[in-house]
Amino acid sequence: MPSSGLDWPSDGVVRLTPIHPDDAEAHLAGEDAELVRWLTGGLGTLSGTRMYFQYCQEEWAVDGPLRGFGIRVAGLLAGTLDLRFAGEHLEAGEVNVAYGLYPTWRGQGHATRAVRLAADYAARVGAKRAVIKVEPENGASCAVAARAGFEPGGTVVEHGEVLRLYFRDLG
Repeated sequence: MPSSGLDWPSDGVVRLTPIHPDDAEAHLAGEDAELVRWLTGGLGTLSGTRMYFQYCQEEWAVDGPLRGFGIRVAGLLAGTLDLRFAGEHLEAGEVNVAYGLYPTWRGQGHATRAVRLAADYAARVGAKRAVIKVEPENGASCAVAARAGFEPGGTVVEHGEVLRLYFRDLG
């Protein structure tokens, strides 16, 4: 687990906790075409999802640049959220925020709550600015960024895709 010693972020409705290989089945049960389209790029398998969640656990253990969270509502896995403290088109002190909710949990403000909690966590562990990269056609994710206090800031091309950038100063 991380050396930061912080309690896991919660606002009383949404709680972020490190994603765990045991979450793989719940994740796959919630995966749908929208999540695949905007976030993962393909349907997951049980073994592949467990391996990725194990990798997330390993990153937590060594305070690596990835912090993989489960988004939990009433103790149930409602989606996932990744913070990446290093990566393409990130400057020193920036953290990329990527998130997705399962269909049952969408449209209730949970993604906005999770992004706010993640930004607060990132600030507490030293990030100066949070970045969300969104395909312009993903109107729901663009709206989450705006509701979570992020400002539009241009575009970038990654893997042949034009992504809209949203920024939120954390310090």
